[in-house]
Amino acid sequence: MIRTLSMLQLYLALIAGGCGLLGLAASLPTLGAAPLMQIFFAVSTLSLLRLVLPWPFWLDGVLAALGAWALIASLPAEGLMPLHHWLALIASWAFAWLFVERLAAAIRAGKLPETGTGLVIPLIFGLALIVIWEVVTRGASVSPVLLPAPSAIATRFAASTGILWADFVQTFIKSVIPGYIIGCIAGLLVAIAVDRSPFLKAGIMPIGNFMSALPIIGIAPIMVMWFGFDWQSKAAVVVAMTFFPMLVNTVAGLNAASAIERDLMSTYAASYRQTLMKLRLPAAGPFIFNALKINSTLALIGAIVAEFFGTPVVGMGFRISTGVGRLAIDLVWAEIAVAAIAGSAFYGVIALIERGVTFWHPSVRGGRA
Repeated sequence: MIRTLSMLQLYLALIAGGCGLLGLAASLPTLGAAPLMQIFFAVSTLSLLRLVLPWPFWLDGVLAALGAWALIASLPAEGLMPLHHWLALIASWAFAWLFVERLAAAIRAGKLPETGTGLVIPLIFGLALIVIWEVVTRGASVSPVLLPAPSAIATRFAASTGILWADFVQTFIKSVIPGYIIGCIAGLLVAIAVDRSPFLKAGIMPIGNFMSALPIIGIAPIMVMWFGFDWQSKAAVVVAMTFFPMLVNTVAGLNAASAIERDLMSTYAASYRQTLMKLRLPAAGPFIFNALKINSTLALIGAIVAEFFGTPVVGMGFRISTGVGRLAIDLVWAEIAVAAIAGSAFYGVIALIERGVTFWHPSVRGGRA
C-alpha cells in the first residue's frame, strides 16, 4: 500500500512505527510497569503493516490519542522520564501528524466534506501542542517558574475563576469594547470625510500613517496622565490603536469600486450620498471588515499593555505584571489563556458577521472568512 502514501506520509509512518518498535524493545526490562504504554508500542509496531495492507487513516488518530493518554498516565512523579517515554512522544506526534495529513488529503480529494471535518485539523494540532507541552515540562522536570505544565495552569484557572472574571470585566468589557467601538466608528467617519475632501486627504493621511507607527508604550503613560488610572485611560489607548487601521483600510476600500461602476452611477444621476451608500461602502466592506478583525486583536493587546502603566488593583495587565513579580507564573498563564480565548472569540464573531454582510465577495463564496 506504499503507492497510496505520499513521501511525507511514508516518512511519518516509518518514524511512528520505528519508534514503536524501539520503544517496545526499550520497555521490556520494565514489563508490566506501564501496560498502557506497552500496548501503544505493540500496536504502533503493527502499524508498519500499512506498507503491505490497507490501513484506514482514522486508526492513526486513534493511535495518536492512545499514545498521548499512555504518556500522561505514566509520567513519573519526579525526575526525568526514561528513554521509552520520549520514543512514545515522538511516535504519538508522528501519528497525529500523519492523521492530519491523510485527513487533509481525503478532504482535498472530495472523500470527506470540508465543512465540519476541516475543524478537526486545527483541533488536533492544538491538542498535540498541549500534550507535548505537558509531557516535556513534566517529563524533563522543567521548573514551573520558567514554564508551568498545562495541568498546573488549568488547576490555577479553576481555583481563580473569581479573580479571572473580575480582570476580564475590567479589561475586556470596560476598556476593550468601548475603545474598540469608538475607535472604529471614528475611523470610519473620518475616512468618509477624507474621501469627500481632497484637502483632508492630503492633510490627515500622512498624519495617520505617522501616528499608527507610534509605539504603544509611548502612548499608554500619556493616556494614563490625561484620563486617570481607571478604565477610561485604557479605552483611550484602544481608541488610538484602532482608529488609524480603520481609517487607512476604509479609505482604500472606498476607492475599490471601479471607474465603470462609478460612471454607471453617474449615468443614473446618483448623488454622492447614493453612490456612497449603494456602491462605494458595500465595495469597501471587505476592507472595513479586515480592519475590524485586525482591531479586534490590537484592542485587547493595547488595553493589557496600558494596564502595565497604572490601573486599579484589577485587570489582566495588572494581574500579569504583579503575577510575574510574585513568581505566580501559573496565574500569569491563566490570564494569558483568558485573553487568548476572549480575543479568539471576538475575532470569530467579527468573521461570522463578515460572512453574512459580504456574502457576495469571492473569498466568502469560496468558503473562507
